[in-house]
Amino acid sequence: MTEIPAVLAQLLSLVEADPRSGQALVLYALAKTLDVPRGGHMFMLKKLADLDAENRQLAYGLIELMVSDGARGPAWEQAMTSLDSAISGRT
Repeated sequence: MTEIPAVLAQLLSLVEADPRSGQALVLYALAKTLDVPRGGHMFMLKKLADLDAENRQLAYGLIELMVSDGARGPAWEQAMTSLDSAISGRT
């Protein structure tokens, strides 16, 4: 099993705890946007205002992970699969 970076572990924990919350859905949308590099990572930054301060820091951490090429590879793919499962209710 590939070690998941701390920011992804935090995201997974938040989404798995309450996958239908607005906070989880905004962060999931950001992660899915970062998962599609050919789309230019188009995310409506105004949505960050919907996050509380702690979860905005989590969003910034996800963006930093993307900048450092962490938004690809086995750990990222594992995290995206887990996020998709949590959001769809398959966890």
